[in-house]
Order: sequence, then structure tokens, then C-alpha cells
Amino acid sequence: MFLVLLIIPQTRQPIQVFIQKGLALFGPSVKAKADQKQIDTYQWNLSDLNGTPFHFEAAQGDVILVNFWATWCPPCIAEMPSLVDLHDDYKDKVQFLFISNEEKTVIEAFLKKNQFQIPIHQPISAVPESLQTSTIPRTLLISKTGKIVIDKTGASNWNSQTVRETIDKLLAE
Repeated sequence: MFLVLLIIPQTRQPIQVFIQKGLALFGPSVKAKADQKQIDTYQWNLSDLNGTPFHFEAAQGDVILVNFWATWCPPCIAEMPSLVDLHDDYKDKVQFLFISNEEKTVIEAFLKKNQFQIPIHQPISAVPESLQTSTIPRTLLISKTGKIVIDKTGASNWNSQTVRETIDKLLAE
């Protein structure tokens, strides 16, 4: 019966999201200082859903959280509530960049359906090599000095105590 439900398109995604939510109970791990890579460049142009340009270099010197995601991606959907909760608490202290390549109308419908109010950006220029990904979701927490402190591919609990403590420590630096 379970396999049949996975075959049916209308039930497949909710089941996959449910499974991913179970996997996303745990927070991501923080990279050891020796393993933290440096961002190779801040030369990256983005646009919000209203078409307003955003230059990644404007975030240089800030704590930044970059999340690559899509509305059709079950792990992305599973972790999004924890990212929204984190955003709601830190939006005035951390630069949040939720990155999607999907059509504006698709993204807006997803945000409205889920009652999420987060800043979505779309790339205008090539993603810097140190941030590029071929798998989503991928989320990076970047220090004020451009070190990638957390680099997580797959669903995770971004509202965890570990993430919050890490952000608080980065903000105090």
C-alpha cells in the first residue's frame, strides 16, 4: 500500500515531505575552524521577487544565511518551517538569502499557501564557486569574515539550539 501511495503523484510529495521532516529533526553540524572554507568572491547579483537588485557584496561583513531551495523539493519543504522561524527571530541581525530559480508566480503561490514571509531572491549572475550546488536544499551559514561555518545539504532543523548558539557567537565577533 505504501509503495502504491508513492507512485500516485498527489500523495507522493506529502509522504516524501513527512519522511524528510523526520530526518530534519536534527540540526546541522558546525564545521571545525580548520575545515571552514573562505568565500571566494562576493561578486554575485541577485534580484528579489519585485525585481529589486541585490548585490551580494552588500552583505559582506554581515552574518549571512544562504538557502538554495525549490517549491517542488520535499526536503526543502520539510526544513522551511525551521528556517522561517529562525528568520523571524534573526531577520534584523542576519542577512537571509533564500535562493530559488523558479518562476515568480510559483514561488509566490507557495509562500502564500504556507503563510511564509521571507525574502526570496533569484540569481541574475553566476553563483560564486564556493557557494555553487547541484543538490538542494543546500544551506550555508557564513561568518562576518566570509568563513563558511555551516554547510549542509539536505533537510535539517535550522531552528536548533546549536544553530542559534552559533549565530549568537558569530554576531558577537
